Amino acid sequence: MTIQSNIDKLITVFGGSGFVGRHLVRALAKRHYRIRVAVRRPDLAGHLQPLGRVGQIHAVQANVRYPRSVEAAARDADVVVNLTGILFERGRQRFDTVQGFGAEQVALAAAAHGARMIHVSAIGANENSASSYARSKAMGEQAVLAAMPTATVFRPSIVFGPEDDFFNRFAAMARFLPALPLIGGGATRFQPVFVGDVAEAIARAVDGNAKAGATYELGGPEVRTFKQLMEYVLAVTERKRLLMPLPFPLAKLQATFLQFLPKPPLTPDQVELLKSDNVVSDAATREGLTLKGLGIDATGMETVVPTYLWRFRRAGQFKVRGA
Repeated sequence: MTIQSNIDKLITVFGGSGFVGRHLVRALAKRHYRIRVAVRRPDLAGHLQPLGRVGQIHAVQANVRYPRSVEAAARDADVVVNLTGILFERGRQRFDTVQGFGAEQVALAAAAHGARMIHVSAIGANENSASSYARSKAMGEQAVLAAMPTATVFRPSIVFGPEDDFFNRFAAMARFLPALPLIGGGATRFQPVFVGDVAEAIARAVDGNAKAGATYELGGPEVRTFKQLMEYVLAVTERKRLLMPLPFPLAKLQATFLQFLPKPPLTPDQVELLKSDNVVSDAATREGLTLKGLGIDATGMETVVPTYLWRFRRAGQFKVRGA
């Protein structure tokens, strides 16, 4: 059986040096695509080079706030993937600018060069949301589909993996805090999805195995409440901490001050996000617009999370033996 080579196909990945990006670049490199990684700081993307063969992965400078740099990065590409996004606002990095205007510029550049477009958004994207993050994600989706009606959109739930910003954050907090906050009582539901599965889904779309113009919702095999996720973090890290319910108004008040930290653990906008469940919709499941619909068996948290949260245990990877 002859395996078709992809070496003549160029894939431009905007935001490819981030958490999801590095896993996607690895998946694409294994498929022998040529990969152009478009990032604001190419000098900080050196960690991507070992993921492929010599010359297979090339980082270029691009900023989605500047259309000319986006157009240049998309030139000659067969497929353009947009992963750019931010979790909190700083300086000129605003939700509407990066996740709205920026997404539109990537789609316009892809359309101008005749490339296929894949856009990564998030479950919870909603133009009527009280959260600026969710509104800007919805704005980005609308702009992308207006410029490229055949674009494929992916909406993942919270993404977990070795470099994630969820489990690592709360495991780190449990090392020095006597209690972990249950924002809004901890009843919000999530469907954590493994970063490797998200990368594989996008890579299959690059291969041409996803529906054009469709919006896929990506979630893992289990739905857990925020409280259950905190209990899981404590169980894996073998720590005993109080789980303290924190009403939304009080959480928002605390977040008002925490948002000014260099890397804030919580912002008022994130409190708004936590008021809504973050799970795959029944409609997406019925229509097969999920991981299963792409032929991917979702990876459970228990398979992956303990392999990187062990470092937050008191004895690390070693078991503490009783006398």
